[in-house]
This record gives sequence, structure tokens and C-alpha cells, in this order.
Amino acid sequence: MKKRAKVMIILTAIVMISLIGCKKKDEEEINDNNNHGINDEEINENEEAEEELTYDYVYPLTGIETNEDVSNRIVGVMINNHPAARPQSGLSKADIVFEILAEGTTTRFLALFQSEMPDIVGPVRSAREYYFELARGYDALYVYHGAANFVNDMILNRGIEHLNGAQHDNDQKLFKREPFRKAPHNSYLLMNNAYDFAGAKGYDLTNRLQSLNFLSPEDQITVGEKASHAKIGYIGKQPYYTVEYTYDEDSQSYLRLSDGVQDKELNGETLIRANNVLIIETHHEVIDKEGRRKVDLTSSGPAVLLQKGRKRDVTWENRDGIIVPVKDGEIIPFVPGKTWINLVPSLEQSVEISSE
Repeated sequence: MKKRAKVMIILTAIVMISLIGCKKKDEEEINDNNNHGINDEEINENEEAEEELTYDYVYPLTGIETNEDVSNRIVGVMINNHPAARPQSGLSKADIVFEILAEGTTTRFLALFQSEMPDIVGPVRSAREYYFELARGYDALYVYHGAANFVNDMILNRGIEHLNGAQHDNDQKLFKREPFRKAPHNSYLLMNNAYDFAGAKGYDLTNRLQSLNFLSPEDQITVGEKASHAKIGYIGKQPYYTVEYTYDEDSQSYLRLSDGVQDKELNGETLIRANNVLIIETHHEVIDKEGRRKVDLTSSGPAVLLQKGRKRDVTWENRDGIIVPVKDGEIIPFVPGKTWINLVPSLEQSVEISSE
């Protein structure tokens, strides 16, 4: 009996050890299944990815969040839009671009750069009063190449902080004349040197502008009519010097065309896109025999805002030097991204918008 009892004890111990082993194995399998083969290194990478979704800064002209310190001063550059100057360089990286008539039916751009700073920008053209006043509203360094004497006097007398390419034609350090185009369509700004030259003149190189109003990236736009195409004829509905914006559903942005040709960068296939298109009507007046104009930037008036394939009829206002879309007294936020603002003498005579 003692021998049988001893055998039973040994068998019981063996069974207990087997059960414990099976339980441990089951627990290990459960843990393996829960981890789905993810090791500690992969878990740490996932945690780091989640942490990167938190941003400390926002670009004030685009509403795009970033972890980079946004402290560089905005640079506003006069860019040529004569047909002989197309395609241009740097426009795809501009945060905001104003397009306004210069002389005749030719427009010119004021491109504001901050979130992206291209190496080369241009061709750069001469100054106008309404352009440098717009630049001043954004506390931007104003960059141009040449101007009439009375315009240069305005710039100096009003304290517009500027860089003038006409004063750097020979040094090739701030502006460069490119041989593949003829003057006045061949002056290019070397953007990497702009802050150095501005600092040498004693200008502040830091940004003091508060962020514009923006929607959240996930916000949907349900108000307004569908608008997939807009056409602008700056002097009435003429068959030349026209601008078109065509909505691209995939990128939720508007592709831009000039005189029927897709706008893109000179050196590459980068297309010119806008997340917001604001078309405003304001008074234009020819002031001299050369055809220079005076453009009203202070009065409010009718405007059209295109965002995410929809059109809203709004009012534009100049608030503290910045043109914004307004509805019922409230500023309408922009979609985060790039913005193009087109100023025309008449919405009715110059603009056609359709859903096709």
C-alpha cells in the first residue's frame, strides 16, 4: 500500500507539472497573438509616430501646422506675368499670390513666401504702389526690379523696407540675369541671399504677423454652389490674357491655367495649385500715358470665394492691411494651403464660373 501511495504521489506530481507547462504555453500563445508579431522596436516606432501628430507651430499664411519654428519674415516678390516670362520660377512655393493688372491687359504677381523658400524666384519686375501697399499689410520685405522715379520716391517716403534689383544688376549676388530670356523678362532673385542683404540694410528678419483664419483640415464645406471651373478675362471676356482655375477632386485644389496653358514651374513638372481662390472686384484707374494704374485696396466690395469645388458670393474687406473674405460681418476662414487672390475691375464682365 505504501508503494502504491508513493506511485500515486509521483503520478499526481507529473500531471501537475504538465498542467502548469500547458498553462504557461497557452499564456505565451495568447501574448503572441495579442502582439501580432510586433516587437518592442516596432511598438516604440508607433508611439513616436503618434507623437509626431502634435505640432507646436502653424504657418500664418497657409494654416499648415509644423514642428519647425516659424519666425522668418515674409518676403513679397514682384513676379513678371508677360507671356515672354512664362513659365515662371518659384510660384508653386508661394503661400499667397496676388494677381493684378499692370499695364494694358497684362497682369503681374505679388508672391508672398514664408513656409517654403525656393532657391530662385522670377522673373522679377518693377514696383507699383498697390503692390507694395499689399506687401506692407503682411509686414513683408518688398522685392522688385526697378520702378518709375515717383514710385521709388513713394517707397522711400513711406518707409517700405525693400530690395531693388536695379541696384544689384552688376553684383550677381542677389539678382541674376539669365541668358535664355531677354530683358526685362530675365531678372531672377537668388532667394537664399535675400535675408543677408536685408539684414545688411538693418531690416528686421523675423515674422510678426498673426495667423490668418483657417478651417481645420478635416472640416467639410457644404455651403455655396458647386464650382469646378472659373475663367477670368481681365479686360472683359477677351480671348487672350485669360486665367482659368479647374478643380482637381483628388488634391482638393484648383489647377491654374494662363491663356489655356497649364501653369507650372520652369524647371520641372510641378503644377501651380490653389486651395483657395478669392476673386475680388475693385476700382481700377489709369493714371498716366504709360498705362500705369491706381487700384483701390481700401474700400470693400463684391467677391467670389472658391474652396473645395464650391463657390460662395462674399464681400471683401481690408482689415489692418490684409484683404479677407467676409460674410455677414464675419471673416470666412481659408482652407489650409495656398491662396491666390485675383483683383478685377468687374466680376460681372470678367468672371465666368461653372460646375463643369
